[in-house]
Amino acid sequence: MIRAYLEHVKSGKIDIVDYVTKALDSCKKINSEYNYFNVICEKEAIEQAKSVSKKLKEKKAGKLAGLIVSIKDNICVKGVESTATSRILKNYKPLFDSTVVERLKKEDAIIIGKTSCDEFGFGSFNVNVGLDYKIPKNPFDRNRTTGGSSGGSGGITQKADFVHVSIAESTGGSIECPAAFCGVIGFCPTYGFVSRNGLISYANSFDKIGIMAKDAEDIRLVMDVISGTDESDSTSLKLDKAKILNEISGKKIMIGLIKEAFGEGLDEEVNAAARTFIEKMKEQGYQVEEVSLPLTYKYGIAVYYILTACEASTNLACLCGLRYGQESNTKCIDFDSYFSDIRTKHFNMESKRRILLGTFARMAGYRDAYYIRATKIRTKIIEEYKELFKKYDFLISPTMPILPPKFSDIAKMEPLKVYLSDVLTVGPNLAGIPHISIPVSQKKPVGLMLMADHLKDGKLINFTNKLEAMK
Repeated sequence: MIRAYLEHVKSGKIDIVDYVTKALDSCKKINSEYNYFNVICEKEAIEQAKSVSKKLKEKKAGKLAGLIVSIKDNICVKGVESTATSRILKNYKPLFDSTVVERLKKEDAIIIGKTSCDEFGFGSFNVNVGLDYKIPKNPFDRNRTTGGSSGGSGGITQKADFVHVSIAESTGGSIECPAAFCGVIGFCPTYGFVSRNGLISYANSFDKIGIMAKDAEDIRLVMDVISGTDESDSTSLKLDKAKILNEISGKKIMIGLIKEAFGEGLDEEVNAAARTFIEKMKEQGYQVEEVSLPLTYKYGIAVYYILTACEASTNLACLCGLRYGQESNTKCIDFDSYFSDIRTKHFNMESKRRILLGTFARMAGYRDAYYIRATKIRTKIIEEYKELFKKYDFLISPTMPILPPKFSDIAKMEPLKVYLSDVLTVGPNLAGIPHISIPVSQKKPVGLMLMADHLKDGKLINFTNKLEAMK
């Protein structure tokens, strides 16, 4: 889709300023009904479009010239309010672009706005938006969730009537879940393959910037721009990205079907849609065998929430109203009182819950029992995946165990039940392996998740491209 569009832009068949103007109008209309954007960058986008138009005439335009891109609100865009959908960061306008945004702009992509997410990425259903923010609504049914935490990215990717991709971020399923619930493709790369510089972190050892789009080829084109080594990010991997992205599968493809993912708690419609698609894969000659990830499915949720809460409580400590975060005129006797007053007023309930959980788990006396033990089990989970990838090219499971729930049903859920909905997505995020969610049903928003070994990102994307032809 993108490749043909870019050719039309380059040849002059599409007036990019006119196209972007109409896209902005469409975004404003969609946003009035669905709440996908926290900020629509109208002035900035028009200025970028004019600049790209001039470069096109001078034959100096970049490889993504004219591509419209939305950015999740926890990724910094210079001069544009970037809050991670939290009131505590209201009015924060970064003085720099994140590396991903910088690379997109360098190739003349056009940033159209900042998409809604759960506050700091804390959520599975995008109902945990910050105070004073609106909850995004599912593109197929406004009474249901988009999925989280990248719900705004998933929603606008589905509803956009213009050529577009969204840059999102995943910690434990924040790309895959909304991709499944919104019926689009969501790709999460190997940890370290895409720079995290300029990302407002949730959990440093988990966070990965990825892409949501309508087809796999679009993801391949954008990954070619945003991935690769970055000296500004100490976790960025030094590697040959062209070699990684150009890798294709061999003639004989072995796929492991994770049996625990099809167990108790899986919605019947999700099960039926996933198995129907898997049967189509078998008909195409792909060999599918049942495999097991016992450690991942027994301990994954617990390990994930302990480790991410610990990292989140540390990351958010700087938001105390002094150098970062909202300030207060309240007269407090000491720093602790001031600190508590700011955070009480401006964090939502879920942020407070995770900060308290993380602070407790890394306290002296509890650190060994919870945090250190969780890190050891995480290592075992990584080893469990690596063992399977010795034989199998890919692993598959449903992306989410349920269909998008109604907001009225979510309101009745206990926090633990919400956390358990991540059971299928936390595993690959704990392991840091690349994974992708693809829609597999024409009737309901159901996603099938494919996983590959570390740095097999291109192999996974290129295989997904083949699967799209089966729909």
